[in-house]
Amino acid sequence: MQTSPAHAAHHDDREIETLEDFDATVSARGTLSGHRVQAVDLTDRTRELLTTDTSDAVFLGCPMRPDAEAKVRAEGALVFPPVPGLPFDPYRGHLYRAEELFAGLDQGYERTPDALAYAWFQTTKADGDIWASMLRAVHDDSISDALDELLRGARVVGVMGGHAMARGTAAYAGAARLGRELSRSGLTVATGGGPGAMEAANLGAYTAPYEDEVLEEACQLLGGAPSFTPSITEWARAAFEVRTRWPKGNHSIGIPTWFYGHEPPNPFASHIAKYFANATREDGLLARCNAGVVFLPGAAGTVQEIFDNATPNYYESRGEPTPMVLVDRAHWTERLPAWPLLQSLARERSMESRIALVDRIEEAPDALKRLGG
Repeated sequence: MQTSPAHAAHHDDREIETLEDFDATVSARGTLSGHRVQAVDLTDRTRELLTTDTSDAVFLGCPMRPDAEAKVRAEGALVFPPVPGLPFDPYRGHLYRAEELFAGLDQGYERTPDALAYAWFQTTKADGDIWASMLRAVHDDSISDALDELLRGARVVGVMGGHAMARGTAAYAGAARLGRELSRSGLTVATGGGPGAMEAANLGAYTAPYEDEVLEEACQLLGGAPSFTPSITEWARAAFEVRTRWPKGNHSIGIPTWFYGHEPPNPFASHIAKYFANATREDGLLARCNAGVVFLPGAAGTVQEIFDNATPNYYESRGEPTPMVLVDRAHWTERLPAWPLLQSLARERSMESRIALVDRIEEAPDALKRLGG
């Protein structure tokens, strides 16, 4: 099994995100001064808080006993208390896991934390509550921080494509084989984290450690619930059945959003960076694809992603342009002719040698390599 691309040891050494980190810091340094403690339950660490210097520390959503809280506040620490009644933790220190977002699926998707967070978002977005918008912003910034920590040092390749690609189709199987090949080559696969082409690429990465026949079997099993409509519950159950039969998959990243609340996250991404703000999610997804992006056939969202990625490549605002591979000549030159415009933008610029159009999905990995991915 491929290991995760980054570990806690790589994050800012001032950040404390687990109880183990807290204990190790207190033991090794004897001080919490200047540290940031993020979403760690400290109700059983009162003695340590009372006897350790906490000046200039920041506690983000850390439950603690009243005497400990009074002491750290008196020393000048900032304490952002937990917010009761939320279906999510705005201060969380780690990305989501599918098991967390889909907890309670046996009672129906509507009861899961993922669905409850979307319902909260819809309600608070409609009433324009400044408190709620601040909580969303804090949550999304925490997710970005966790994503950066996870991917530090990783070579990340994006696979973009539409949510409408149904399980059981040849296109879905092709996208899954692409994800598998990219993962086997040592790249970290990142997608928009939703259904369709996104799920297929995450599934392919997940099955990369297994024999090729496993992916074929998994696709057949998933074909019994081809779409997340009309039942997200049955769609998700089929995915977890695959994961139960083959429990040791490779890691990959899914970066979905509650902005598209009708689209659930797919359970095959090992780490899920789910955002409330779609603009933050879109830019963050593409910015982290340092080994390039493969664009499968899609509609408005995929077209937007092509040119969201082309803009920094055009201006070289992130340094050297990253490879862009568009798959399906007819789709990108006739149905949605994004390729001619992309070619025109790239002409006589350094990104010109970093774009390619291929006919078949099987050609995408080699094209990515030729472009320097």
